[in-house]
Amino acid sequence: MPETTTDTTQSTVLAADRELDPADAGTCERLARTLCTRGHGQVDNPEWVARARDAWEDLPLLLRREVRRFRRHSGPHGTLVIRGLPVDQAALPETPTVPGSVQRQATIPAAVLTMVACGLGEPLAYLAEKSGALVQDVVPVPGQETFHGNAGSVPLSFHTENGFHPHPPDYVIFLCLRADHDRIAGMRIAGIRRALPLLTPAGRQALFAPEFITTPPPSFGPGAAAGEPGVEPRPVLSGAVEDPDIRMAQLVTTPLTPRAAAALTEFGRACEATARTLRLTPGDLVVIDNRVTVHGRTAFHPRYDGADRWLQRTYVTTDLRRSRDHRPHDGHILAR
Repeated sequence: MPETTTDTTQSTVLAADRELDPADAGTCERLARTLCTRGHGQVDNPEWVARARDAWEDLPLLLRREVRRFRRHSGPHGTLVIRGLPVDQAALPETPTVPGSVQRQATIPAAVLTMVACGLGEPLAYLAEKSGALVQDVVPVPGQETFHGNAGSVPLSFHTENGFHPHPPDYVIFLCLRADHDRIAGMRIAGIRRALPLLTPAGRQALFAPEFITTPPPSFGPGAAAGEPGVEPRPVLSGAVEDPDIRMAQLVTTPLTPRAAAALTEFGRACEATARTLRLTPGDLVVIDNRVTVHGRTAFHPRYDGADRWLQRTYVTTDLRRSRDHRPHDGHILAR
């Protein structure tokens, strides 16, 4: 049975985990295949994105309803898992092994990701990360095992995506194309709605103070921090005190005061105490509310044999207009 959880601020039951039935999965595959075979076949082409936006309206009602509910309120975990989506495993090439791997050509997984992104808002990318591609590969890369980012295979610490930037994504979507060989890789999720009650009053107060600096992650490349306007001190938590937003990455968030350091450690412990681990299989789609949820990864053992773990990722914003000054030609890529 699908897992459901009830949030005390909502009267409805919010889905945490859903599985599409074969008929609905078939509808998704048909729509995705149409996007791959008609007209422009480039994922980053605005016309292709527009077609994916229209195709969203024809996806199965269950999928659209769950995404719509999640957008209104992302629940206690800030995470939605939908299983059974098509990834066309028989046609998958070998898992990429090169740094900066992205998906430029339209494929069934890329079409599924983009349609769901358009249901949540608008897809978004950053020019300094993965060359600004809308659909990005999350794969282990030989020689980068200890890299603290999507190319590594060591444990990845908790973080929100691109919290250093004036316009971080509202949602991050992952679609699993292949699991790791040993089925041990886990996506770790921790939401502020579960972690907040574990924080002391002093810890909360410090986390709401602008006493932290978050710099670009390693995936943005060397020198990215120097040119970014988002490195001024910020709080880790902001907004409503009873349901705040998070901007934090354990690897690149630096506390500026002793009380900030203590509060950041306390917050990390609260995340550890409330974390869930998702072990994804092909066709599993995970939507993370990046405003209220941090995520990370457990370690795994890549073999570099063409069949390693392969996720694809897309960022989403609910309001494309607010980043207009960062996007040339009103496109989907933030150039600065």
